[in-house]
Parts: sequence; structure tokens; C-alpha cells
Amino acid sequence: MAKGEGAESGSAAGLLPTGILQAGERPVQVKKEPKKKQQLSICNKLCYAVGGAPYQVTGCALGFFLQIYLLDVAQVDPFSASIILFVGRAWDAITDPLVGFCISKSPWTRLGRLMPWITFSTPLAIIAYFLIWFVPDFHQGQTLWYLLFYCLFETLVTCFHVPYSALTMFISTEQSERDSATAYRMTVEVLGTVLGTAIQGQIVGQADSPCIPDANASTVNRTQSSTSIKETQNAYLLAAGVIASIYVICAVILILGVREQRESYETQQTKQMPFFRGLRLVMSHGPYIKLIAGFLFTSLAFMFSATVTIPIWQWFLTRFGKKTAVYIGISSAVPFLILVALMESNLIVTYVVAVAAGISVAAAFLLPWSMLPDVIDDFHLKQPHIHGTEPIFFSFYVFFTKFASGVSLGISTLSLDFTGYQTRGCSQPARVKFTLKMLVTMAPIVLILIGLLLFKLYPIDEEKRRQNKKALQALREEASSSGCSDTDSTELASIL
Repeated sequence: MAKGEGAESGSAAGLLPTGILQAGERPVQVKKEPKKKQQLSICNKLCYAVGGAPYQVTGCALGFFLQIYLLDVAQVDPFSASIILFVGRAWDAITDPLVGFCISKSPWTRLGRLMPWITFSTPLAIIAYFLIWFVPDFHQGQTLWYLLFYCLFETLVTCFHVPYSALTMFISTEQSERDSATAYRMTVEVLGTVLGTAIQGQIVGQADSPCIPDANASTVNRTQSSTSIKETQNAYLLAAGVIASIYVICAVILILGVREQRESYETQQTKQMPFFRGLRLVMSHGPYIKLIAGFLFTSLAFMFSATVTIPIWQWFLTRFGKKTAVYIGISSAVPFLILVALMESNLIVTYVVAVAAGISVAAAFLLPWSMLPDVIDDFHLKQPHIHGTEPIFFSFYVFFTKFASGVSLGISTLSLDFTGYQTRGCSQPARVKFTLKMLVTMAPIVLILIGLLLFKLYPIDEEKRRQNKKALQALREEASSSGCSDTDSTELASIL
């Protein structure tokens, strides 16, 4: 008897009543092998992590330089610039739940449910990004031009980033593997912020863009200034081309190097859940609300970058727990922010504060994103028959991140307008300097304290995580057993 035939007969015999079996035959018991842990290779984790770079590289370039570009290169007035920045970020935040809704309605394809969104949004996002940094010949409709392409790019990059964020739940069923992949991702994303700032800064910095001492500058100075502005515009376009190339390369690596996986118990769910019912369930899940509330305030506080400390925080959270790491990591920047507020401008102090902020921001980057899958696992245990909510969780999570960014950009730009910011001026009024100092010191400190207070209410500690892991494993084994029973029943019907 062939090996395959014996396995089939044994499976069917185990289901037949004893009276049907011939004399002398005994039912063959099929032993179930324990399911092996789903290990991700380093290559898989790196390919997944590289996919986080496009959002950070473009976002950092826009976050650090778009305000300067609008004011000093495109020469948009401060009020119009604040409208562009705030409306653009507000629209960006609104698109997250909309894209999450569309993804939740998307069917599974050969590429998966999330990968098609990443694939088809990439080329369009590149075109829109390039046009943001192009100065049109007409001056009358410049505000509308920048608002249109800024909103269009943010919509397309949302179609990339929301499914990419939700992909965390579909690369592995193991919590430890997802945490490890998240650490890889956060490391690359932090490096992406450094890369975006470095590329944009180095290329744009090569162009000479002198300041204008006063409004009554001579005609010669005005002509030289116009020439230098044209060079600066070309430098911004060159930087946009380089960053767009990085976007495409990272997207290709992600698409080719990561495979989307479907949960075994999700395949048994045939009826699709309405989006608004899923939204109501997600927004009524206590741990998720507490997590995004704490993350919102810490996101408002931190807009810096960190490079080498994410692996350290990954070790720390596995050793001492995620809540402990949140408190120690995020609060570590407060003393240094106070130092900036109290001391006069000093280059060495600035470097020390930058390093300290980087260490703290590494925790702010890594920890909330590694805690979100725990919240989703907790939700799945409490709502075991509800599936397809991952895009809703991640889209609203990203929504609050972008909301924080939009509020910070809008308030800072409006503050410059109210305090008398001089476009391309060689010096600024004392009110402008004082306002900037308050925005980067006292405001973050207050927001950090609010965020940490909210994190105190977060209910999923290490013991709860272990309990959820065991319960989820039991749920998966039950789903696998159910699948095996269906197969055996089909084999039995064929034999009979």
C-alpha cells in the first residue's frame, strides 16, 4: 500500500463506526503533530522593515522643509502657508479611516488584501510628490496648486502606509516575531527620517539663497536674489527626484520580499462585517482607546529622530515589559527640554539635547507600535467571530499620528504669523524667538505628562499578554482541528 493511501484510509477509518470495519481491523488513530512556531527570517524582517522608509523619508522632508519652502522659495504669505499645511495634514488624517474602510471591503487576491494597495498607489504618489516641489509660473493660484497636490500626495501615501501598517498582523501569528519585525521596522523608519532630512538638507543647502536685509533693497540685490531663488527651486526639484527614487526602490523590495498570510480562523468567516459596526466595536475597545490617547499626546510632543537606540529599547521591553519601557523612555527627555528652556543658545547643549531626545523618541517610535498588535489580539479574543478589523485599528492609529502632526504644524506656522515672522529676513523679532522656544520646550513637556498619565490607564501588562497568547494559540488549534475534521468528513463520504 502506498504511503498516501495508508494515510487516507487511516483517516477515514478513524471516523467510521466500529461495525462497518472488517473483522480484525482496528481504527487507526491519527496523531496530530504540534504546530511549529512561525519564524520569520532576517531577510523577511528586513524586506518588511524597508517598506516603512518611504513614508518616513517623504514625511520628514515635507515636515522639515515644506514650511520653509512655501515661505522663502515659493514666497507664499505665512497665513496661506499655514492654511496649506493645516488643511493638508487634516485631510491626510481624514483619509486614514476612509482608506481603512476601503481596505476592509477589499477581497483577498493572489497578492493578498493589502499588497495591491501598496503596489498601485506607489507610481501615482511619486508624481504628486514631485509636483509639490514645483513652483508654477502663475502666482495667483499658487495656494490652490500646493493645497491640491499636497492633499493628493497625502491621500496616495495613505493608500501605501495604512495597508503597510496593518501588514504587521499578517506577516506572522507569533507575538514575539511581530515585535521583532516591528523593531526592525522602527529602526529603518528612524533611519528614514535621518535620510530624508540629510538628502533634502544637503541638496538644498548647496543652493545660495541669501536673506533680504530690508524691503528697500537695491535693484541689483533684487536681481541677484531672483537668480538665487531659481537655483534653490531647481535644488528642491533635484531633492524630490532623489527621494522619489528611494520611495520606488523600497516599495519594490517590500512587494517582492514579504508575503501576506491569512489567519486560519479567519478563513472560516464567510460573512463580511459592516464597516461602521466594526468601527463601533473598535472604538468601544478600552485598551485601544487608552493606547491611542496616550500616543496622541506623546506624538504631539516628539517630532525629532532617533537612530541607534531602538534595538536597546527592544531588549528593554522584552526584559522589563512595555509599560515600564514607555514610562522610562518617553519621560527621559523632560529634563533636557527644561534645560533648553532655561539656558541661552549653546551649540554643545543643543547636541546633548538632540541625543537625549533621540533616545527618548526611539522609545516613542517603537513602543506604541509594538503595543498595538497586543490590543488587536485582545480584541480578537473578546470578539472571536469578528474579523477584518485590522485596517480599522491601524488607520485610526495613523489618523491620530497625522492629526498630531497637523496640529503642531498649523499652530507653529500661525504663531510665526502672529508674532511678526519676516519672510527671508536676515533676523527675526524677539517675539518670534521666544515663541519658538516655548513651542519646542514647554509645550512638549506638558503634552508628555498628559500622555504618560493616559498610559497609566492602559490595561494590558505582561501577564495579560501571556494569557492572551495562550488563549489565541488555543483558538488557532481549535480552528485547525475544525479544518481537519471537515477534510476527514469529505474523505469519509468519498469512501462510503
